Amino acid sequence: MTVKIKAMKRLLRLASTTILVGVVATALIACSGSSRVRKPSELAAVTNQFDMQQVWSTSVGSSEGFNFHPIVAGDAVYAASHRGNLAKIDLATGNKVWEASVPERLSIGPGSDGRTTVAVSTRGTVYAYDDTGKQIWKVSVSSEVLSEPIVAGGVVIVRALDNRFIGLDAQTGVRKWIYQRQQSALSLRVGYGMLAIGNEVIVTGFAGGRFGMIAIANGGLVWETPVSFPKGFSEIERLNDVTAKPSMEGDIICAVSYQGRIGCGQARTGNLLWFKDYSSYTGTSQSTEMVFSANEKSHVTAFATKDGTQVWENTQLTFRDLGEPLAVGKVLLMGDAQGYVHAFAQANGEMVARIRHDSNKISAAPIAVGGLILIQSQGGKITAYSPK
Repeated sequence: MTVKIKAMKRLLRLASTTILVGVVATALIACSGSSRVRKPSELAAVTNQFDMQQVWSTSVGSSEGFNFHPIVAGDAVYAASHRGNLAKIDLATGNKVWEASVPERLSIGPGSDGRTTVAVSTRGTVYAYDDTGKQIWKVSVSSEVLSEPIVAGGVVIVRALDNRFIGLDAQTGVRKWIYQRQQSALSLRVGYGMLAIGNEVIVTGFAGGRFGMIAIANGGLVWETPVSFPKGFSEIERLNDVTAKPSMEGDIICAVSYQGRIGCGQARTGNLLWFKDYSSYTGTSQSTEMVFSANEKSHVTAFATKDGTQVWENTQLTFRDLGEPLAVGKVLLMGDAQGYVHAFAQANGEMVARIRHDSNKISAAPIAVGGLILIQSQGGKITAYSPK
C-alpha cells in the first residue's frame, strides 16, 4: 500500500495545477483499505419542533456534476441548469416570469442584480440577459469558470480557474479590469465562492489558505489575510485552499479552509481575532454570536465569533455529505446528499426538524428571504418553504 501511495503522489506532482476535491477524497479513501469508512450514518428519528410548509415548487433542470445556486434579486429568483436553461421566477408565486435557452452547456450561474443576469458556459463564455430574458451580450474569458459570478455596482465579476478575476461592464460586456493571482503549484479544482458586500467590494478565498477583499469598481486588492498555512510533505497534505464563500454578520467576517483552519476577523481590515484548526470546503454561516461549519465528516460545529470557543458539536450526520449552511432565526439549516434538509438549534446543536426536499443532493445553501426558505437540489427542484 505504501508503494501505491508514493506512486499516486508522483502522478499528482505531474498532473494539472488543479484537482477535483472528489478525486482526492476518493483516492484517499481507496488507499485507506476500506470503502466502509464513508458509509453515511443512519438517520435518527426527529420530532419536528416546527413545520416547513411548501408555498410553491418548480424546476429548472439538473445541474449534474456542477454546483448551481439560485440567486434572489428584488422580487425574483434566478436559477439555471447545466443544459442551458436560465429562468427568472416570481418570488411570491413560483411562476416563471421568463426562460432563456443558453446555446451552450453551463458550468455555473446565475449571477444577477435584477437588471442583468449572467451565466457561464463550460467553454468559458459569459452570456448576459436583460430583465426581459433577452440576450444582450456574450464574452469569452478563455478559461473554465466554476465560481458563481457576481453582478454588483454595474460590474459582472467572473473568476476563472486560471486565477484571473475579470470585471465586465454589466450593460455591454466590455472588460473594465482584470486582477491576476499567482498560479499555485497545486490547488483544488472547484468553484471559489465570492461574497458581495453592497456594491463596493467582494470577499473571497484564495489558494494557500488566504482570503481577501477586492474592490468591485476597479479590481484592486483592498486587503489579504492568511487564515491557515500549508503543512505536511506531500502536495495533498499541503492543500489548504479557502474555497467556500466567507460569511459576514455585522462587522465580523469568517472563513474556513480545506485541511487548515477556521477563523473570524474584522471585515474592514481583515485582521483575524482568532483561528482554530479545522477543515471544511462547504463554508461558514453566522449568527450574531456564533459561526457554524461542517467538516468533511459532516460533523457540525459552532464556535463563538468573539474568541473561537467551541460551543457545541453534532456528530449525528457523519458522512452524509452536508452542503453549505444557513443560520437563520434560531436554527441552522443544511441539506445532505440524499435530499434531506436538517435543522439544528443554534443554541445547543440539537436536531429540531427534518424534511425531505427530494432525492437529489443539496449542496447549495438555503436562502432566507421575505419569510421564506428557498432550497434548490442538484436535480433542479426549487421550493419555497414557510417555517411555521
